[in-house]
Amino acid sequence: MFGDLERSRLIAYSAAFIGLIALGSWISIPCIPVPFTLQTLFVLLAGAVMKRRAVIPVAAYVVLGALGLPVFHNGMAGPGVLLGPTGGYLIGFIFTALVVGLAYERESRYVHIAGIACGTAITLLFGMAWLMYSLGMGLLPAFSAGVLPFVIGGTIKCVAAYVIARRLP
Repeated sequence: MFGDLERSRLIAYSAAFIGLIALGSWISIPCIPVPFTLQTLFVLLAGAVMKRRAVIPVAAYVVLGALGLPVFHNGMAGPGVLLGPTGGYLIGFIFTALVVGLAYERESRYVHIAGIACGTAITLLFGMAWLMYSLGMGLLPAFSAGVLPFVIGGTIKCVAAYVIARRLP
């Protein structure tokens, strides 16, 4: 690894984004069945900064939480969190990071914006689908509980991620 700048950068960015996503999980507003957190902002930023390799820290974050490190919202941990109402959102983060990362491999600002918007939609759709499965909700109740409350906050996080990413090298 000595002298391999790209690998060193990957490790450093991965550690930083795992920490930021974990930090974002502590900044939460309780809501039933899923709390509002800042995790999504850092997942979007990971995709913007690390491109497709953002999957590495996001997947590592999910695995670390599943293994028992208290990195999920409000210090929760373990496989029970993934099997609970928030599990779909957490798994969706991995695909969100990939979509945003692929979008940021292009030069177009419009593709970047579309990637961030699609990434946020992916997180919400995974969350809604998991709510339907894990809690036995119908489509409309799952949409009302798992998507609608997050539209305004998600839009703000999309704009923030785009603006922050534009300012990063």
